[in-house]
Amino acid sequence: MTSEQVLEKAAEYLSADDTAFLREAYELARYAHREQYRRSGEPYIWHPVQVAGILVDLGMDPDTVAAAFLHDVVEDTDIGLEEIEQKFGEQVAMLVDGVTKLGKIKYKSKEEQQAENHRKMFVAMAKDIRVILIKLADRLHNMRTLKHLPPEKQRRISNETLEIFAPLAHRLGISKIKWELEDTSLRYLNPQQYYRIVNLMKKKRVERESYIEEVQELLKDRLAGMQIEADIHGRAKHIYSIYRKMVLQNKQFNEIYDLLAIRIVVKSIKDCYAVLGTIHTQWKPMPGRFKDYIAMPKANMYQSLHTTVIGPKGDPLEVQIRSEDMHKVAEFGVAAHWAYKEGKTVDDAESLETKMSWFREILEWQNNTSDAQEFMESLKIDLFSDMVFVFSPKGDVMELPKGSVPLDFAYRIHTEVGNRCIGAKVNGKMVPLDHQLKTGDIVEILTSKHSYGPSQDWLKITQSSHAKNKIRQWFKKEKRDENVEKGRDLIEKEIEKKGFTTKQVLTTDNLARVMDKFSFTTEEDMYAAVGYHGITAAQVVTRLTDTLRQEEAAAEGKTLTEAVGDLKPNQRTVQKKDKTGVKVKGIDNLMIRLSRCCNPVPGDSIVGYITKGRGVSIHRADCPNIQQEEDARLLEVDWEQQPNQSKNYDVDIEISGYDRRSLLNDVLQAVAETKTNIHAVTGKADKNKMARIDMTVSIQHTAHLQKVVDRIKQIPDIYTVRRVMH
Repeated sequence: MTSEQVLEKAAEYLSADDTAFLREAYELARYAHREQYRRSGEPYIWHPVQVAGILVDLGMDPDTVAAAFLHDVVEDTDIGLEEIEQKFGEQVAMLVDGVTKLGKIKYKSKEEQQAENHRKMFVAMAKDIRVILIKLADRLHNMRTLKHLPPEKQRRISNETLEIFAPLAHRLGISKIKWELEDTSLRYLNPQQYYRIVNLMKKKRVERESYIEEVQELLKDRLAGMQIEADIHGRAKHIYSIYRKMVLQNKQFNEIYDLLAIRIVVKSIKDCYAVLGTIHTQWKPMPGRFKDYIAMPKANMYQSLHTTVIGPKGDPLEVQIRSEDMHKVAEFGVAAHWAYKEGKTVDDAESLETKMSWFREILEWQNNTSDAQEFMESLKIDLFSDMVFVFSPKGDVMELPKGSVPLDFAYRIHTEVGNRCIGAKVNGKMVPLDHQLKTGDIVEILTSKHSYGPSQDWLKITQSSHAKNKIRQWFKKEKRDENVEKGRDLIEKEIEKKGFTTKQVLTTDNLARVMDKFSFTTEEDMYAAVGYHGITAAQVVTRLTDTLRQEEAAAEGKTLTEAVGDLKPNQRTVQKKDKTGVKVKGIDNLMIRLSRCCNPVPGDSIVGYITKGRGVSIHRADCPNIQQEEDARLLEVDWEQQPNQSKNYDVDIEISGYDRRSLLNDVLQAVAETKTNIHAVTGKADKNKMARIDMTVSIQHTAHLQKVVDRIKQIPDIYTVRRVMH
């Protein structure tokens, strides 16, 4: 859509003043992005216009659409948030800030920065749902234009979309956006399977369409006789849902029977059940395939009747029956409750929050963890995993992550019920506390006033972040002295493991810096947090020793001779050639070792680093761990001109490809053909059938390694082979 088309469509449901307000937002965005272009070569303003167009299609309010026009202005131009607030008001500024990335803060890794960006977005979303609607529209248009990016970036963005944004669209009930995000992600993550399913669906399209037409005619006649107005049409099965069914149920395409589907939209709930009765009278229903989401709506407010029957030609036919209002919610989800009707939203924010109860937990998680990556893992578990629905003895329904146990249920009822839990009954029978609940289970929690409270094992068996946070809070409050002592002991052991002394590490300044990083008020708070597993000893000690390593590396302007003098006598022995094959220019009496972080081999460009207490470590010149070190401790080194041919070097490689039968065997066979020894191998595959094989091979030089890599790349379904640095 062009900017004029977006504004014209907005004018269909907004007032003239609101449309003028949107035009002003567009003009500012156009001016701000005037000299910027996208990777596709299009003017940058094209992206905000498309994002605004997606939100206008959802019927969103003026503030949201204005924020969509302006959503990249603060991040990518010199216009600040204050100017936006001054021109367009506090609401628009808040929405723009909610979707603006944290660009000016330095992070340890790209993953940490991405997790922090997501945390910011989700916390803003918990305060105002419209933040995530803008972000979903932004991601949808980015996925539509993903072809202009490099393959590696396409896969990374697609994977993130499948892990976070598509499940979020599902939780918000916006199926219109969810399906497109999933299908587009699959196209880049597994193109072979995507296009295979597309081609198979094309072959059966004519046959499928004629069958659906026959069913539609039959139903129209029956419903007309009952004086029920209904809109009947075929429902397209989405590519990703077929792919998931093939993967999870290990089925071939010709074994997927619910490709035939129709949707019936009627005027009222009474008509929904009347149509269901007619269909079950006309065709025989398949056992166990009826679901009543009208009587028991999904957590994302979705309502509909689902049934599968044996249709006219003996083939399974999937039928969905819903009212017009239900259909709007099914397509637009939470956005349907923000849709503008004569200047008013259908639902106010308070009513919406009641329906979306999981929203409130986001702020609770935010308050209970200082680590952004841990926060994101909590979200993935509780918001994006598959769910089970269980009942209390009174008939109340509870929604829990798949794999939940009675303790998760107990803490969802009330914190004290969880803390005093001593046992549970499922469907009237006693079960252990680690019993996995299934949809439809009736769960009764047994409690006692004399309970000793949670045990540390409960943190391992519970699945929901809600329960884990409540258990940690109990340990934090009830056993503070014990936790402080335990945490102090864990930190001291971790310091010794890293080769430092507590006197070196636990200085006042060092502790103050780390406590500030993790938002602890006192030293005891930090030890207590480690004691009750709110944070790990490794996380704390890594921060503590980072500063020490940087101080040592600086060496305050020491000359090479002085730095070499730091080495202990037993580390200045003559280095035998056959140990590493490395020589130090100008010095021949140093202990040399090859660094495990980058595993240099003959043929690599290398550099030496004088360590404190461990001789000289040899790194690849491009090793990230050596890039930040001071020149004072770096040595010029080189490989021996005639390396020992019997000497082998371990190299770690990572292989990715499509997870098919015998893939690992093919890789092992290929490596064996190059007469190369394998020291270690591990493999795993994700839900998208993407396989990853990590392998340590023993090679003589870079030419040998290249021979191994080239041979692996010849294997069908292998996508990438790369050397790994740790």
